Amino acid sequence: MERYIYSFRFEQHHAELCKLESRQIFGKEVANKMLFSDIKLDTSISPFIKCRFDIIASSEDYDDLLECITKENISSVGFKAEYLSLEGDTLDYRARLEKLKDVGYRIWGEPDYYRPSIIYSICKHEEVWYFGVLEKCNTDWYKHNQKPCSFSNSISLKIAKTLVSISTKADRSVKLLDACCGVGTVLLEACYAGFNIEGCDINPRACKHTTRNLAFYKYTAEVHCSDIRDLDKKFDAAIIDLPYNLYSYSSDSTATNIIESTAKLTDRITIVSITDIESIIEKSGLKVSDFCTVEKRGRSKFVRNIWICEKESNE
Repeated sequence: MERYIYSFRFEQHHAELCKLESRQIFGKEVANKMLFSDIKLDTSISPFIKCRFDIIASSEDYDDLLECITKENISSVGFKAEYLSLEGDTLDYRARLEKLKDVGYRIWGEPDYYRPSIIYSICKHEEVWYFGVLEKCNTDWYKHNQKPCSFSNSISLKIAKTLVSISTKADRSVKLLDACCGVGTVLLEACYAGFNIEGCDINPRACKHTTRNLAFYKYTAEVHCSDIRDLDKKFDAAIIDLPYNLYSYSSDSTATNIIESTAKLTDRITIVSITDIESIIEKSGLKVSDFCTVEKRGRSKFVRNIWICEKESNE
């Protein structure tokens, strides 16, 4: 039996991005805003995971589940009980409260409803009842919206956070490069989630802004102010958000240079573009292993393409 239930929260224009992330991390797509898995993921890594439910017991019979909870002989100081409502669960609010009372009465200890030390939870999916521990997401990373330096066309925090998670497949041991770091939006999300990342940008102004943003949040990451062609280091994965705003126009030749140069440093690259660059990717000796589009909302509307690329084998 799979040990974890993940509940997701996202707006419709991020649905395909969320599916891309779940394919890369879990090996399958999120469906109905939930997913069962044997993979235990830190909820701070994904911008879309609302909570992780660590399964302790399950049963098709509700009374049998209560008996299982009793047999666990749980003793906890400062616990809280919450009902996790999944897609398709039609139980009304009053009935959910009754279920929570059933759970709470079977746990020894004094509850704390405001600052719980642990959250025990119950949920139902496809006629099966589950009991477990609920780990909620931490949205403290939203503070990065207040970074001192930003560009109007910078990628959003959610996209930046997703680029880190899909590039590394949520593996914090991966050595990651942001090849066109701009003001450091991706670096901030990587540092917050505990990833090993370095940044590079040819624009001194951008590097200065990145360094200032990192210092503002007391994060540490190496920033290389140079052409990506001159960087002589190896990485496990890289992110390229191709420049396309008013301050740094990108032509096909510029994109080719950036992609080919980055491909010399790593075998796995996640590329963000606003045009179709598949031919450039192929000419750079890479193959597209996954792909999605994300619509930008706001005053200026356009679509971003996200390409996950792997270096083609010589075999």
